[in-house]
Amino acid sequence: MAQTPQSGSGPALDFFPPPAQPRAFAVQRCIDDAAAAALAGAAIGCGEAALARPVVAIGNFDGVHAGHRAVIAACRALADELGRPAAMLTFAPHPRSFFNPDKPVFRITPDGVEETLLARLGLDGMIVLPFNAALAAMTAQSFFDDLLVRGLGVSGIVVGHDFHFGKGREGSPAFLQARGAAAGAPVRIVDKVTGDGDDAAVSSSRIRAALRQGDIAAANALLGYRWFVRGEVRHGQKIGRTLNYPTANIRLPDDCQLAHGIYAVRVLVDGVVRGGVASFGRRPTFDNGAPLLESFLFDFSGDLYGKTLDVEFLGFLRGEAKFDSIEALVEQMDRDSAEARRILAADPSPPSVLG
Repeated sequence: MAQTPQSGSGPALDFFPPPAQPRAFAVQRCIDDAAAAALAGAAIGCGEAALARPVVAIGNFDGVHAGHRAVIAACRALADELGRPAAMLTFAPHPRSFFNPDKPVFRITPDGVEETLLARLGLDGMIVLPFNAALAAMTAQSFFDDLLVRGLGVSGIVVGHDFHFGKGREGSPAFLQARGAAAGAPVRIVDKVTGDGDDAAVSSSRIRAALRQGDIAAANALLGYRWFVRGEVRHGQKIGRTLNYPTANIRLPDDCQLAHGIYAVRVLVDGVVRGGVASFGRRPTFDNGAPLLESFLFDFSGDLYGKTLDVEFLGFLRGEAKFDSIEALVEQMDRDSAEARRILAADPSPPSVLG
């Protein structure tokens, strides 16, 4: 099996480099009955000329972690070799959400961010296929012949070593390689990318597990950058300002399973990155309400209501706790702020997407 070997957590990839020139990025969202149309022999290229006969990297690239970036780099290289555009082919909703609708998938990448990251990594666009009953029922052979080759007109395919597809996950990388050779569409298989000090593959599942435990250091190491969230600042109860700790309050998606606790953070505000300390949780000292991310920005004064902020996480300070008095809470908040400033000053984390 021909492979593009990648090992270790630091493959020779530029990490989200600022583009010398802005790259045009096309997003192709295929019709809901794309799978049925492909089975009927119809082209489903969705009209994006910029992505005609693309080389595709297939998968759900949630997190755009080091393993994903190895696949993307191989896709870009094959596309350049063939003189074709490079695109990510992904699915919405996430297949796990389709098969288990009562178990929301904890999404690592904030909504609206994925396109920006993919463009900075050199892709020309992304193709989004609706994941529905028709697609789930497709055989591996039909997925390749009808959807990839005839429907989308792909020129080449790149997948990870553990990619499986088709009804019952019957399609394997080896199957893709055999079908690709017969169809004249080269297929590249990218070997696993491992974390520092272990042989386990970097995966979105491992990153989610680390975030659930509040292990920001492990999550950031696996991602190869600092995990961040995005959201609009909303009005809260304004308790923080009475404690001399005014906060920017953001409601994270319901699927967010980040451990409740206190974190050292950096926040992008109007193009400027500022350090801070944040609490994510239910505020047990006050109301034990719905989970909320509350960020206190150091050395900042201004109105943030209605603004969209990116908040990246550098370190976990402690778990959420209920205090017997406001005085005890404020004393702990002072200690948390000092520790967050120390972490920010040391700045041992991986690179930042924010700047």
